[in-house]
Formats: sequence, C-alpha cells, structure tokens
Amino acid sequence: MTNQYSELVEQYERDGYAIIRNVIDAQLIKECQQHVDFLQKKYPTIPGEHLHHPIMRNDPFWIRLVSDQRLLDLAAIFGKPFIEPDKGIALFSSHYFSKPPKTGMAVLWHQDGAYWPLKPMNVLTMWLAVDRSDRENGCLRVIRGSHKQGLTDLKEDVSVTNVLGSYTHRDEDINQNDIVDMILEPGDISIHHPNIVHGSDANTSDRRRCGLTIRYMAPTTECIDKTQPVMMMSGTAVQGINHYRSWPKYRSGYDFPFSGCEQWNEKRRIVPEDEQYFERTDYEQMNKEIEEEVMGFVAKLGGKKPYAEL
Repeated sequence: MTNQYSELVEQYERDGYAIIRNVIDAQLIKECQQHVDFLQKKYPTIPGEHLHHPIMRNDPFWIRLVSDQRLLDLAAIFGKPFIEPDKGIALFSSHYFSKPPKTGMAVLWHQDGAYWPLKPMNVLTMWLAVDRSDRENGCLRVIRGSHKQGLTDLKEDVSVTNVLGSYTHRDEDINQNDIVDMILEPGDISIHHPNIVHGSDANTSDRRRCGLTIRYMAPTTECIDKTQPVMMMSGTAVQGINHYRSWPKYRSGYDFPFSGCEQWNEKRRIVPEDEQYFERTDYEQMNKEIEEEVMGFVAKLGGKKPYAEL
C-alpha cells in the first residue's frame, strides 16, 4: 500500500498536505451525514461548527468511524516515522465541523499546533469530507509549504465573526499564489501537518459544508491536558504517558444506530477504570453535562484556549 501512495507522501512532506480520493464508501458516508443530523437534534444548543470531543467520548458510531482500518492505514503511511503501526496509533481528538447554509462561520488563518497541548507535536490531521466541500460553501484552504515555518503565537480577534476567535497569520502575511482550496467530494480525505497555515471562508451557499477532523498521534506523544479523552485506536498504550479512555458503549435507544451496532460492544476497547461512566443510565443528565462542557469550551474562544479544533 505504501508504494500506492508514494507520490502523495512526497507531496505531503514537500507541501504539508495531501488529498486522497474515495477513501470512505458511500454507505458509510450516508451514515455520517445521518449521524450529524442526529447529533444536532440530540444537542440542539451546540452550533454545528462545534461538535467537539466531549460528544465523541460518549458516541460509539464516532469511534467506529475514526477506528476504521482504512483511516488507520493512511495514518501509518503519512505519519511516518513517528507513527509505527506495530507500536499502536492513538487518537488525540476529533471534531465534526458542520457549517450551516448561509450562516456557517469563517475560520481565520492559523496553525493547529499553536493551540495543542501535545509533547512532542507528533500528530497529523485527517479531514474527512462528509459533504461536498468547495469555495462556495467554505472549504478548507491551506498555504502550500507553510508547514516548514515554526509555530506562531496566537492573537485574539473577535472583531469579525469567526469560529476560533483568534489567528496566527493575517491576510497580508499570506502569499496568495500559495493558497490551495481543498475541493473534496464526500468520502475524500485531506491530510495536513500541524504547522501548516490554514483557514476557511464563511459558508455563503445554500448547502451545508460538513467535515470530520481526526487527529492521530503516536502513543509516545503526551497530551498535557489530562481531561482530554485520548483513546488508543490500535496497539498497546505506553504506560505512564496518557490517561486513555474506553471506546463508548452502544446503548440501544440512546445512541445513533449504525451498521454493526449490535456487535459493537463485543469489539470495543475497554479501559477498566473508565467503565463506570458507561454504566450510567441518566441519559438526559449526561446530555446536559456534555452540552455544558462543549458550550463552556466555546465560551473560551476569543480568550485563552486549550487548543484549536478546525
């Protein structure tokens, strides 16, 4: 498989990004689209741009998706040398970024690594297109080759409506000839480096623009924020570095029903000390706690943020 992607790996190393077409099949993408609709009904107070990791931590379909072997294989290929599949792959974070028609917010130019509490910064981002993503509905835009720069300090900016409330680069810092629009069809994947400068415009179209970000890292990378629900996707955890969580349990009538959900609980990875959370049956209270946690996170934007989630 490595030879199949050799040219794209070279592009990733040279330019800081790559696009892989038709990674996820149409049936699973249809489930993703239905899943986003399900989540927005389940958590009505949370904006579509902010379907964050506290939801992921309690959602079995989400983890079924990000643990898909097709994605893990790509993480191993593009994450060399720090991701070694025989030593395991960990998930730092994941986030549905669903920009609604007409009102979906812009994201100012920034570098993800400037926000993230990781040591060392051995992580890569996959961006799975759930909907078609293009200029009209606010596609991801990257600055070719900017991953070779060091990380830049964050600067607050709430003078314009934007998702993160901050930036690392201004328009005047950008060579317009280096901007690449990530035009993606549902099921396509873009991969980008934590140092690459990127952003996106507002969604002014009549179509939703939804993508799922997935942050894979080596198990030897420490997440300094111990509240972050880090999970092992494959292999064995390195003891003493991170506090890992169980894969969410499937609870019929509460969780999004998906293909294979009946067998999910037999497959899920379990961390015994984390299982008490999934013994809870006070689902309304759990939903309230998740909404409060996400909205508390959103309220910090424009102030001091633990990390970015484009």
